[in-house]
Amino acid sequence: MRAAVLGSPIGHSLSPHLHRAAYKAMGLAGWSYEAFECDEAGLPAMLGRLRPVRGETSGDEGAWAGLSLTMPLKRAVLPLLDTVSDLAVEVGGANTVVFRDGAAHGHNTDVYGIEQALAEAGVPAPRSATVLGGGATAASVLAALRDLGLHAATLLVRDPARAVQTAEVAERLGVALAVETFDKLDARLQVDLVVSTLPGGAADVHAERLAGVPALFDVIYAPWPTLTASAVRAAGGTVVGGFAMLLHQAVRQVELMTGRADVPVEAMRAAGETELLRRAGHPPRQS
Repeated sequence: MRAAVLGSPIGHSLSPHLHRAAYKAMGLAGWSYEAFECDEAGLPAMLGRLRPVRGETSGDEGAWAGLSLTMPLKRAVLPLLDTVSDLAVEVGGANTVVFRDGAAHGHNTDVYGIEQALAEAGVPAPRSATVLGGGATAASVLAALRDLGLHAATLLVRDPARAVQTAEVAERLGVALAVETFDKLDARLQVDLVVSTLPGGAADVHAERLAGVPALFDVIYAPWPTLTASAVRAAGGTVVGGFAMLLHQAVRQVELMTGRADVPVEAMRAAGETELLRRAGHPPRQS
């Protein structure tokens, strides 16, 4: 069986390390996982080339089991799928494609990853939250907050016009969303949780102002810690990093693609952490 991650740029992806570690620990010797550069324009042709898919022929040997999708493909893939899960419809994006019975089925495991990352760090269900950034990841964050019982949040963006799709997601989720610009940041930090979905170190210009929040979830996983994460931690706040989200969404992807529940979370965690250390120029820790 074959699987892969698609996106652009894709060279930084940790997904191959996580999924391959799972296959090895699960004894799936015939499974492979690759990474392919693919943008929105190339996605229809790429999906068309993935033949055979599982269930399309009498044998599964060499068939495609599924795909992981990263930016900018999560929204673009929806009209190309045979079925889409209710959650992926609500969020307006699928980060997972599972091939089964000759068809392509879309799922969103980012929401699960966010929920598990918060739970793992001991962050209680927030009574209030501010989300920085308005893209596809912010939409998944809103769904996770909804699942945790929060039905109102603030979204801070540079340009409200670019958050229209995320505002539509909030409406579908039943989350009352206030969309504001970053000049309102100081007035929106009296909350239980701040989630930064901003790329790179974009949140770091606000590190000093964010330092006093009780809990920060920064979806960045490399380089880590970000200046913002360090500032919050130094001030005594709880910090959740993007690696935990990436790990747990991948765990759910492996479950969906393999149909097995015995996914080795710790083996995947170790593989991801080892690769991050290698990229940072540090020798891997000895167990």
